[in-house]
Amino acid sequence: MNEQTTTYQAVALVTGANKGIGRGAAEQLGALGMTVLIGARDAGRGDEAAAALRSLGCDAHAVTLDVTDPVCVHDVAKLVGERYGHLDVLINNAGITGSGQVSPDDAQNQIPSAVDVDMVREVFETNVFGVITMTNAMLPLLRRSPAPRIVNVASHAASLTLNSDPDGPLSALVPSAAYSPSKTALTALTVQYANELRKDGFLVNAVAPGFVATDSNNHTGFLTVAQGAAILVRLATLDADGPTAGFFAEEGPVPW
Repeated sequence: MNEQTTTYQAVALVTGANKGIGRGAAEQLGALGMTVLIGARDAGRGDEAAAALRSLGCDAHAVTLDVTDPVCVHDVAKLVGERYGHLDVLINNAGITGSGQVSPDDAQNQIPSAVDVDMVREVFETNVFGVITMTNAMLPLLRRSPAPRIVNVASHAASLTLNSDPDGPLSALVPSAAYSPSKTALTALTVQYANELRKDGFLVNAVAPGFVATDSNNHTGFLTVAQGAAILVRLATLDADGPTAGFFAEEGPVPW
């Protein structure tokens, strides 16, 4: 009697993946042979992105996902569990900038002394609390993976070291009470998850993709989506002896 062997299929879920860096990371993971799940708030845009990746030969599928909606997140976790039984990579890419980050004309909206606190709450709801909601919902599926990896997409603007240097590379940025602090909180959260999960074989890291040309900056960035996504993919596919509790950019570790 012939015995059939089943080849393990790695599965990756990328939030906010219908465009920009998230889509770029999904495409690169798909090219590596992973099944990629395109998380998108808009079902139509998610379907379009997944179809585009399938046309490139990727095994890509859309999931309608709002990381700020716990019921929606629970439903996606249930779907992934029923369809695949496990999850190997979670890239928490979905994020918002808040007003004042795209157009310099309204950059004053981020200044701490004048900021709208409701806007700050909205940014943190997606960029921090949404990551907790997503990660906790997916942990049971990630625990079924032989090599679980979590990548949280932050920014160089998360670095307290860089931000506090009056002559540093971020000195031209308008002070921010919303976006930058939310990404700083995300890097701190990354360390805490890494510390909790390292004994279980998880590698959990934060990344700064760099100044990538995306909708969030009116495509003024000097890096391509593919270049920005590369560091996400590298950390999503680390070997077992790779780092955890780190904060990395393409050029290496980012100072906290």
